[in-house]
Amino acid sequence: MKQTSPIVGLLLLTLAAYSGCSGERTAKQSQQHPLDKIQGKAQVLVESTDATNVALNAGGPSVYLLQGTHRYRLFLRTPVEIIDGKEYVAEGIHAQKAIDEIGDPDQGKNGYPLESSCEHIVRKAWTNLSFDAVEPTAAVVRARVKRYPARPLFLVAQIRPATSTDAVSAEPKNDAPAEDDSSPEVSVAAQKQRAFLIEGPTVQMAPLWEPAGGTASCKVLINSKGKIARLETGAQLCETVEWSQFRFQPPVQNGHPIQVRTEFEVRFDPRK
Repeated sequence: MKQTSPIVGLLLLTLAAYSGCSGERTAKQSQQHPLDKIQGKAQVLVESTDATNVALNAGGPSVYLLQGTHRYRLFLRTPVEIIDGKEYVAEGIHAQKAIDEIGDPDQGKNGYPLESSCEHIVRKAWTNLSFDAVEPTAAVVRARVKRYPARPLFLVAQIRPATSTDAVSAEPKNDAPAEDDSSPEVSVAAQKQRAFLIEGPTVQMAPLWEPAGGTASCKVLINSKGKIARLETGAQLCETVEWSQFRFQPPVQNGHPIQVRTEFEVRFDPRK
């Protein structure tokens, strides 16, 4: 008995050390993948009643949050009364962003998104989801993201009406079109307008769902402050661009501020 005591003691120390490391890894993983937070005006729509839409809506109408140039599609696990036009704050998982952060060793060459990535983010958004519910819920996420890879799907962990004490949303509101911007609109050729670009990433890495990359010509509206106020095309590569990072010289005509409709080209370098 005395001979085995050191072995037992060593085993207990090993298990304790392993447990400590495991707990540390879990804490680090939580820090690396915190819940995302978005704030914006709600848009409530009655759309098609196909199986995916019904699953995303928890049986109710489709709900979106408009934040700057982004239009987030909410995935609600339980019915929530959302008032159209009212400002809300939602916490949860930005599906496309989380999937890309997890990564893919094949760089999207074997399909996007991976089933394992979808299951991971579903568990992260809804920690109390039963084991049997994870797989079908992840299948809904995968079907939506695969069909619209650049259109933000947001898995809602909690949502509430915004208050005056809430922080300004991640994308500044002055990046969105001002409701009282009555400046006249003019059309400007793409090449001519490009000369007025002050900053913005005109070359980007191709997304996982389009690893070959390419060039996208995107129709945009530039407001009188020189910010891209609205994307006016449904091209997926255009929708993945962070337009809030672009800034142009404020457009004027005859000394008066104007808004400009134009096309802007962004190149996506292929993934290797």
